[in-house]
Formats: sequence, C-alpha cells, structure tokens
Amino acid sequence: MAPQNSQFGLSPGSLVYIGPEVERHTVLKIVEYNDQFHREHTPEVEECHVKGRDEVVTWLDVDGIHEPEIIEQIGKIHEIDSLVLEDIMNTRQKAKIEHFDDYVFIVIKMLHFKGRQQVTLDAEHVSFVLQKGALISFQEKRTGDIFDPVMNRIKASVGKTRKNGADYLLFALMDLVIDHYLVLLEKISEQLDDLEEQILKNTRHDPINELYALKRELTLMRKYVWPIREVLNSILRGDSDLIQPATLPYFRDVHDHVLQAIDSIDAQRELLTALIDIHYSTLSNRMNSVMKTLTIYTALFMPLTLIVGIYGMNFDNMPELRHPEGYFYTLGAMVLVAAGLLFYFRRRGWL
Repeated sequence: MAPQNSQFGLSPGSLVYIGPEVERHTVLKIVEYNDQFHREHTPEVEECHVKGRDEVVTWLDVDGIHEPEIIEQIGKIHEIDSLVLEDIMNTRQKAKIEHFDDYVFIVIKMLHFKGRQQVTLDAEHVSFVLQKGALISFQEKRTGDIFDPVMNRIKASVGKTRKNGADYLLFALMDLVIDHYLVLLEKISEQLDDLEEQILKNTRHDPINELYALKRELTLMRKYVWPIREVLNSILRGDSDLIQPATLPYFRDVHDHVLQAIDSIDAQRELLTALIDIHYSTLSNRMNSVMKTLTIYTALFMPLTLIVGIYGMNFDNMPELRHPEGYFYTLGAMVLVAAGLLFYFRRRGWL
C-alpha cells in the first residue's frame, strides 16, 4: 500500500494510513495468560474480540497499522472511537494519552538506528488501548516484532508479568520501549567520545558532518521522548481506574527512565555544541598557525630579496660588483640577516 501524506480535506475520524510504505499484511495475535497457564493463537480479524476477565489477561497484538479495513473492524469490535483509530494509523502523531470511560489510549514511539555508516533514527509508531483485563497493542509492521522480549518472558513465565494484570503488561511494553532509548543514547555517547578524541587529537579527518548529523538526530529524539513525560504524569496522577495502585510504582520507575533519557539527550546536545565550537576553534588555530608560518617566511625573505634586488640593478658605478670577494661578502651578509631575524623571532616567541 502506498503511503499517504496527509488527511487534508477528509472528515475527522477518516481512516487513512500516514507513514512509510509497508508491503506485508497485518498479523494478529491473541495471548491469554495468568500465573497458571499461557495460550496464544492467530485469529481472523472477526475473531479478535478480547474479553476482560479478572482471572485471565488477554493481549491482542496488532502487527501492522497500514490496512484501514482491519483497523476499522477492530475498532468496531472493541468500540474504539474513530478519532482514536485515526491516531493509531497516523505515524506522525506525537506521544499522548487519552482517557475514556472504558479504556485508556496511549501513543509512544519505538526508536531504532538505521544504517551503520551514519546515525539515522527511525521512529516506529506504537499505540495501546488498555481495557479492563485486556490490552490491545498496535505497532507498525517493520523488520520484526518489537515486543518479542515481553512475549518470550510470558512464554517462559519469567518475571512478574504472568502474576499481574493488563496494566502491568502495559508497563512492561512501555518499559521495553523506553529502556531502548537509553540503549540508543549509550551508542550515541560512544560515537561522541570517538568524535571528541578525533577533534582533540587534531586529526585531518573533518567530523563536522557527523557532528551535525548527531545533533539533528538528538533533536529529533528529544521531540519523541519529551511528550512521554506528560503521558506518565497522567498515569501517576491516577487519572484512570484501569491502572491499579499496586502498578503505579512500576510506572514511576519508567517515568524516572524517561527523565534520565531527557537529561542524557540535553547533556549530549550541549556536548555536541561544545565539540562543534572546539572543532571550529581548532580549524581557526590551524589556519592562524599556517598564516604565522607564511608571515615568518615572508618577513625572512623580504630583506634578502631587497639585497638581491639592489645588486641586481644595472648601474656601472657599483664598486662591490668588481670586488674579488664581493659575492661571498653578500652571501655572508644575507646569512647573517636571516640568522638575526630567526633569533629575533625566537626571542619574541613567534617560533
């Protein structure tokens, strides 16, 4: 399906996929579990109804948001507002949270690096609909399922996920996404350390393109991460009864990770600005050194050129020209002048 660029001119709630082209079909998966059992299957779209039950958590994972007919049918089955469905299919939507009578809707971004030669962030649109005893997750279908680590923990009954409700599952998925921010920031930090070393060693490699590329990606990353603070603040305020008080400490930990990521982004942006200034200062110092060297050579050869120019004039009455030792005296004078100038330059600290 070809990507759409905007919803301009359409009525509110119109389901149009806005994002990069996706060739594969949407995959649905239902996972049911509690601390005693785990079951998963791949349903047809008309069979993907999730029922909230106190003793069982049901998770519907929708891998692919580019097929409007599937998203619309899921919305009808679960009575999801059309404006929410519109945001689910709009990959340009920023992180946010909305509270409804029967569910909570959350949007965040999963970030990846694409390309090894140059850092480029790729943002994957992720949405959640939390209901009583059930969670529906929507993710763009890219190279793989970003929720595999949580899915594997559920299968292996590792950790606390199987012992808690759907709100804890929401925490686990959001924590997975946000912890990945810290992994990316650590990689960016390593690249900054390499660039800093190159700049301080004054290598001939010009890193300015890499510096500006990193600065651009950090600015983009901050745009994605910053709104998540308000999402988590709303959860921590207890704006929804669907998130139990016992789960709030876990979301508080995620909130701390978001603040840590924001602080790291700001610190790295400041370091980038400093490195750019240092780089330009280094270039300026290098240019000044070159100009100083050229100036010294010019000052050194000017009196020598003057002497050569004087004795190169075609006058008949120049007794020095007929002196048998005149050539050697002139060369000696030129050497003495050059040596005197070099001694003077060194005394002044110019050499």
